[in-house]
Amino acid sequence: MRITLDECIGCGLCVKACPFAALSMADRDPAEVERAKAEGRKLSRRIVVLEEDKCNLCGACVDVCKSGAMDIDRPAAEAAAPAGLDSYSGVWVFGEQRRGKIQGVALELAGKGRELADSLGAPLTVVVLGHELDSACEGLLKFPIDEILQVESPQLAQYRSEPYSRVFADLIRKRKPEVVLAGATTIGRDFLARVAIQLHTGLTADCTGLGIGSVAGQGERLLLQTRPAFGGNIMATIVTPRHRPQMATVRHKVMKEVAPGAPPSGAPPRVTKVVPEAEHLACRTRILDFVEEIEDTVNIAEADIIVSGGRGLGKAENFYLVEDLARVMGGAVGASRAAVDAGWKPYSHQVGQTGKTVQPKLYVACGISGAVQHLVGMQSSETIVAINKDPGAPIFGVASYGLVGDLFEILPVLTREVEARRGRSGEGRT
Repeated sequence: MRITLDECIGCGLCVKACPFAALSMADRDPAEVERAKAEGRKLSRRIVVLEEDKCNLCGACVDVCKSGAMDIDRPAAEAAAPAGLDSYSGVWVFGEQRRGKIQGVALELAGKGRELADSLGAPLTVVVLGHELDSACEGLLKFPIDEILQVESPQLAQYRSEPYSRVFADLIRKRKPEVVLAGATTIGRDFLARVAIQLHTGLTADCTGLGIGSVAGQGERLLLQTRPAFGGNIMATIVTPRHRPQMATVRHKVMKEVAPGAPPSGAPPRVTKVVPEAEHLACRTRILDFVEEIEDTVNIAEADIIVSGGRGLGKAENFYLVEDLARVMGGAVGASRAAVDAGWKPYSHQVGQTGKTVQPKLYVACGISGAVQHLVGMQSSETIVAINKDPGAPIFGVASYGLVGDLFEILPVLTREVEARRGRSGEGRT
């Protein structure tokens, strides 16, 4: 970034526009102001100051600068990008773990990562960060992974964004993977964005599809990163042609978990233990205690059966119809965005683009029309049953079975039938 201080008028617009807090305002030397005045030049009494280590060369300040004092040093910007893209090889998956247990989203990404690695003719590596990870990494040995990077330190025992992002970025700089994937979880969204900034590369968030291909004029061996855009009304495919690694976070439950098996080499995965450098483990925060959320309902992201309600229920009090059916089926209760926005159910129950992506064995949609934002979150379910009085509702386009009729008549009958078949007592509001 280049700043021409003689042109700076001290308006402060660039400070407000900078998303990385790299700019601030300071007083100019009064003697300099007086000297300029004597020479017939006018200088502002305030000037902008740049902290270079925070600057990401995004250009936001250049766009708002009225005086032309801000400019990006293009050679410096090019130097910030990785040189020699051909030197990058391999597909990495961030093996997210919590309390020593590998999370399901990591196994989903390992399955897709295997496909991508085979398309590229490159190895697949799962990177696990934490402490005392022997058991977690042993559990990965049965899957078709070429290498497991086991990165251990007591400072990594619980997730904190600063050390995790620094350690991961340092590994990438040294080993140069071509593709890096992480789950679009609370952890993945937080730390992988920090990694991308440190590496001056791109990151596509919340992907629902990945592939390898070429784009005319952009190159080959590109990671095709597909995600909903414009409120879910279109599906955009994004590429990162000039920077490496190509990075993406992927929504949970949009891909199948990897099946056990051997990698293409036929050899079992090799485990490489890595001790991170001490300078990357420093952190300005510390965890005093960890309190796990206690829920009285099934987590919809992990449920095999989900019964969801939408605007067709009319009001919050009618959600008991959905809850009763979910209870007798041993499933979880979901909701459309319309139902959540209306305050009928808390956000933790929302299924869709702005809620949770689910992939149950059975998904029952009650009074949900099937807006594309909702379909994105549940269309990968094995079996979909739709109940709606509108025969033209979009939900029927993805449903395995459709019931056209009044849900207030259908749900009580369906609940009683399921309960009877399961030998339940039949007591309750149904």
